[in-house]
This record gives sequence, structure tokens and C-alpha cells, in this order.
Amino acid sequence: MRTLCASTLIGEFFVIGFAGLVAMRTSDLSTATVWTVSGIAMVLCVLLCGVLTRPGGVQLGWVLQIALIASGFVVPVMFFLGACFAGLWWASVHFGQKIDEAKARFAAQSAAEGAPEPDAV
Repeated sequence: MRTLCASTLIGEFFVIGFAGLVAMRTSDLSTATVWTVSGIAMVLCVLLCGVLTRPGGVQLGWVLQIALIASGFVVPVMFFLGACFAGLWWASVHFGQKIDEAKARFAAQSAAEGAPEPDAV
């Protein structure tokens, strides 16, 4: 799950940066305000990559998805992009958990059969 979710967050990092550039030119907000908010969101994306497996990491990711959708009030195309990334986030969490479960099942099956684990080369 961590790999899929981190990939989604890194994609969001770049989208937030580009949305900041658009907001700087098209909104009435000051440049400092745009880059403060965008910068905090970008840093949060990177930090979330490291805390995904800890309690509350995925929930913080959902908060970021909601904020990304809400940024559509400043840059209207972010309603669409935020919804796309929220869908990607859901898929990353959902299918990432399934992959983790399958890996655990495979490891348990390999251990029961006495075969060495693939990483123990």
C-alpha cells in the first residue's frame, strides 16, 4: 500500500505546485498567500509518504484529498483534478491493502512449506 499511496502523493505534489502557479496569475490572492498554502500542501504530501503506515496516515491523506478538491474554489480545474486524485487515493489504499494481504499470504505459505523467502537471497 505504501508504494501506491506514495506515488499518488508525489503526483499531487507536482499538481499542487502547478496549481499554485495558475492561482498566482488568475486569483485575487497575494503571491505570498498562494505559495504559503501551496508550500504547506506540498510539504504535507512529502511528509505523508513517510507516515503512511503509521496510525492516522491514510486519514491524513484523505484530509489532503478534500483540501485538494476544495482548492477548486480558487482554481476551478482543481475540482476535476482533486476528484481524480481522490479516486487514485482510494484505489491506492484499496488495492494496496489487497496486495499487502496477498504478500502476507504468500510469505506464510512459503514459510509453511519451508521454502526460503524471495528476499533472503
